[in-house]
Amino acid sequence: MTGRVARTVRVVAALLPHPEDGSRFLVQQRLPGGSRALLWEFPGGKVEPGETDEAALARECREELDVALEVGRRLWEGRHTYPDLTVELVLYATRLVSGEPKPLGAHALRFLTPAEMGALPFCEADIPLLEDLVAGRMGNLG
Repeated sequence: MTGRVARTVRVVAALLPHPEDGSRFLVQQRLPGGSRALLWEFPGGKVEPGETDEAALARECREELDVALEVGRRLWEGRHTYPDLTVELVLYATRLVSGEPKPLGAHALRFLTPAEMGALPFCEADIPLLEDLVAGRMGNLG
């Protein structure tokens, strides 16, 4: 595999607060059997060619959680290289418009505080994001 360049994917993620408790946010556990199986991450997914970040995030959350979201401002951006790919990860503030999150594309869902998230095994690309969230470095999350 020498000389091979890992492909780069742009991934958008939602910081989705619980409708009744703005201190807890939705995280999902990846399905078993796939890449980074059973690790935790923020909901979202890959941006397809020709798609905006906002459209991709709304589509992914509709497909994987069965919810409609309002996508707000960009809160965080980072890059992580795994052995098989490089991830450009962008986190957006979101608000639930309709539906109740269901784990259609995930093993499990939980609404947790950033401190509670720190006890879970997260995907490596999400760890700097989580550290900034726990430390309060994202400013106003609304």
